[in-house]
Amino acid sequence: MAEPAVLSMVWRDALFAHWPVEPSLVAERLPDRLSVDTHDGEAYLGVVPFVMEDISPRGVPFGLSFGEINLRTYVRGPDGTPGIYFFNLDADDRLGVFVAWSLFELPYYRAEITVERGDREVRFRSRRVGDAEPAAFDATYSPVGERFEAEPGSLPHFLTERYRFYTEGRDRLYYGDIDHEPWALSEARAEIRENDLFRVNGFAEPDGDPLLHYAPRLDVTAGRVHRV
Repeated sequence: MAEPAVLSMVWRDALFAHWPVEPSLVAERLPDRLSVDTHDGEAYLGVVPFVMEDISPRGVPFGLSFGEINLRTYVRGPDGTPGIYFFNLDADDRLGVFVAWSLFELPYYRAEITVERGDREVRFRSRRVGDAEPAAFDATYSPVGERFEAEPGSLPHFLTERYRFYTEGRDRLYYGDIDHEPWALSEARAEIRENDLFRVNGFAEPDGDPLLHYAPRLDVTAGRVHRV
């Protein structure tokens, strides 16, 4: 990251659940100046639950931690830089949601989230609270097989190695950059019992089973947001 980091954090127990969709279904939901990024002609919608730990402003040992889940897709910005576009981010921390809205213009919603860890297994439950449209998620997931680092050009690399996010706030497009080592991924299995994130974001439930990956831990830093 070229500029100084604003926040440091640790991401734990991440599940990447991805469904291929027609690019046109995503394109019509994106802000102007963003275009759909595709892999072998397909766009992807991803549901990603994980735990954010030790979230601290630069130089301040604050140590905020909470569960989060998001629905995202993959885009390119006006200059062609690849990134992530978030349709929602639900998080179990009132202060964290306020800070994210204030500093990063991200579409955060307050949720009650519980994370139970067993023998190589994670149960993640989220239920949105407050005035927003109700949304729930309930899944149990675990890694399968050996860890690997995704090869450039591969589908896992396309879906996970993203170092910029885009967001729209106050009728303007913003971007922010993050920095971290490459993901240490495993293939995964998951039982998804409840998932309202497609519905509340105006998408039909995608057909077929998702492509699943798991990552145990990643140290991350994030810079401030910039107007595109």
